[in-house]
Amino acid sequence: MTTQATPKEQDYPLSPVPMDQRKSVWSMGLVLLGFTFFTATMWAGGSVGVAFDFSTMLLILAAGNLLLGTYAAVLGYIAAETGLNTALMSRFTFGEIGSKLSDIILGFTQIGWYAWGTATMAILLVKLTGLPESLTTPLMVVFGFGFCITAFIGYRGLEWLSRIAVPAMIILVAVSMTIATSDAGGLSGLLTITPTDNMTVAAAITLVFGTFVSGGTQATNWTRFAKSGKTAVFATLLAFFLGNGLMTLIGAFGALVYQQADIVDIMVTQGLATLGILMLFLNLWTTQDNTVYNFAIAGCNLVRTRRRKLVTIAGAAIGTALAVMGMYEWLIPFLILLGTFIPPIGGVIMASYFVGYKRQYPALGEVTLPAFNVTGLAAYAIGSAAAYTSPWIAPIVGVLVAALSYSMVLVVSQGVRERRAQLMGAA
Repeated sequence: MTTQATPKEQDYPLSPVPMDQRKSVWSMGLVLLGFTFFTATMWAGGSVGVAFDFSTMLLILAAGNLLLGTYAAVLGYIAAETGLNTALMSRFTFGEIGSKLSDIILGFTQIGWYAWGTATMAILLVKLTGLPESLTTPLMVVFGFGFCITAFIGYRGLEWLSRIAVPAMIILVAVSMTIATSDAGGLSGLLTITPTDNMTVAAAITLVFGTFVSGGTQATNWTRFAKSGKTAVFATLLAFFLGNGLMTLIGAFGALVYQQADIVDIMVTQGLATLGILMLFLNLWTTQDNTVYNFAIAGCNLVRTRRRKLVTIAGAAIGTALAVMGMYEWLIPFLILLGTFIPPIGGVIMASYFVGYKRQYPALGEVTLPAFNVTGLAAYAIGSAAAYTSPWIAPIVGVLVAALSYSMVLVVSQGVRERRAQLMGAA
């Protein structure tokens, strides 16, 4: 049952964003950059940094982030053209009830990351400041509900925080990277560092692409506010290729020079502990509010309510509870595994929009959609199975196979219908 709430106040969780509410490219770019400035992404870069020489590492990071940026940009383009987020697109792709599958997968993934970020902030703050360990749980509760304040406000809150936090983080990163380059002996010193771990190129690209692909799939929650498809593509590439690329580079850089992947640990090593705590706080807050916002959008579609603010508070409560219960420790491997099953959702949505609907969705409030879109669900299952069993770059395999499966079924079924019409006409 849909509850009464002003669509504008609730950021249009169940309807297209009207053109008079669209945002500038810089507004979206800042929000998306804040989202992609994520501590966990640095760890992915760190794993790559210790496995390859400097030049190979740069090529892998560029390739992985370009693929991620392209994937997110295509979905961003669809969102801008239609004004819809991923949850609403899923109705056309998987059906009215079938779309709840993507809501559950995407929503759970985001609230899992929220639990991880909440716990990480509390644990590291206690560790870095020497506070009593007994304060860890109370701090989790404080941060768990505090991080969601800007998400509760909505897009305006996310943008306000990003305007302050993103420039500050870029300055802090620049200072730290300058010191790290000096400590390594300059570029010549970096080029002489030899790898200490083994990893295949395919596995490295999978790691770079897959760690934040769940975020890329839901970046439509902001690109639907774009004034045009071109604007959405530019802002998304800015965030996911450059922003996410910068985070993986920092992790790789730190792993090479200090054997540390996290920017906070690096800054502590450099004697910048106070700045490191500030960086940690800004880094996590700008991602935390976005993840719980994502959860709220998926949750609104799941239960068909416009009360985004209420769902945001509920999401923060669930994430905080998971953090306090210690479940964040074993959630990470499962969340990373979900990175295999999330990209096919985007692949089927792309095929549905470009091939199935010929780049023109009907008005959501005026069309009757089936409870289950069997073609879309089957294509998703095929793409997920291909990704899970692939020895190659699993997320990319999932996207391509899901999209191709959906497109082939549509083309074949259309051909069968046309042939049947010809035979009936001849008769």
